[in-house]
Amino acid sequence: MSSIDLTYPWLLLLLPLPFLVMRFSKAYKTKQTAIKVPFFQVLIDTLNEKPSEGASMLSPRLWQRVILVLSWCCLVLAMTKPTQLSEPQLREQLGRDVMIALDLSGSMNETDFVDDSGKRISRIDAAKQVLQDFSATRQGDRLGLILFADAAFLQTPFTADIAVWQSLLAQSDTGMAGQSTHLGDAIGLSIKVFEQAEQDTVSAQGTDRGINETSVEKVVILLTDGNDTGSFVAPIDAAKVAAVKGIRVHVIAMGDPLTVGEQALDMETIVRITSETGGSTFTALDKQQLDEAYQAVSLLEPQLFNSTNYQITYTLHHYLVIFVVMLYLLAFSVSLLLQSGGHQSKLAGSKVVNTKATQETKATQETKATQQTSVEKIKGEQDV
Repeated sequence: MSSIDLTYPWLLLLLPLPFLVMRFSKAYKTKQTAIKVPFFQVLIDTLNEKPSEGASMLSPRLWQRVILVLSWCCLVLAMTKPTQLSEPQLREQLGRDVMIALDLSGSMNETDFVDDSGKRISRIDAAKQVLQDFSATRQGDRLGLILFADAAFLQTPFTADIAVWQSLLAQSDTGMAGQSTHLGDAIGLSIKVFEQAEQDTVSAQGTDRGINETSVEKVVILLTDGNDTGSFVAPIDAAKVAAVKGIRVHVIAMGDPLTVGEQALDMETIVRITSETGGSTFTALDKQQLDEAYQAVSLLEPQLFNSTNYQITYTLHHYLVIFVVMLYLLAFSVSLLLQSGGHQSKLAGSKVVNTKATQETKATQETKATQQTSVEKIKGEQDV
């Protein structure tokens, strides 16, 4: 913790105010005989009266004076609003939001790729292996995952937890979303997820972040091995909307561009998608080329780190106010105890006085009775 600073230090000038009031106020210039009634001396001078001896004089005790002075000092310090800064802390801003859109159509089961050991594997397995390696290099970015075939659905929203993202990717497989390829729907869903993430970021600002994250770069990496087969949103139209939203779309086409038939790659549409959004187009005939494509994307979208140092400001004035309240509660409790003890002493004293008075009264009555008896005897003797 750093040193304590006063927001309004000039309020310390109020510290001598009670002394000045006592020194120059007419009410406090009155003699102590007027302690119970202000301007009592003026009143008795006007009425030409003199206070009787033994009048009750209120005089605060030493501990009460100390509490008053201490309370005033604490209240003035509280009004200056003392603050203290925490230790410097580092906040890192996430670099990019990267949405991976993975094709899960039936053609992704084709085993025309070879892994590092020379074993033939399916396109989907090759894609997942390369994506695992790609995601491991995106520390500082948030990754999302969209799976698409007959329809597009969100497998995971944007997250900075790469391990969770990789786990959800490993659970993805062909057939989860159908057999066809809806490129336009995948791009459209990506736009919707980006908009929702931006709204969440805006609502979170001003609470704990303190950094404007609405300018985070937005990137879609779309991996497919076929052409669009009936999206609700045409791929080109979706790409135009993405361009307006500031989203770049990179497309990695798996398979041979010369393939014909239902599994043919619509390279014309793919190129138009990337050109509309400012992205790049890559083709991958094998796992090595697929790996190189993702490496190229990493070079086009390098990691961004935007960090800032900040300190939290803690206000301390409420501690002083709480201390004053507790101080007065303590003083009030002590006063009640003292008054209770004094009242009991007075009761005991009054009982003693009453006992003595009763005894004296009885003695007086007995004396009078004795005297009266003596007088009656004397009168009786005289009569005889």
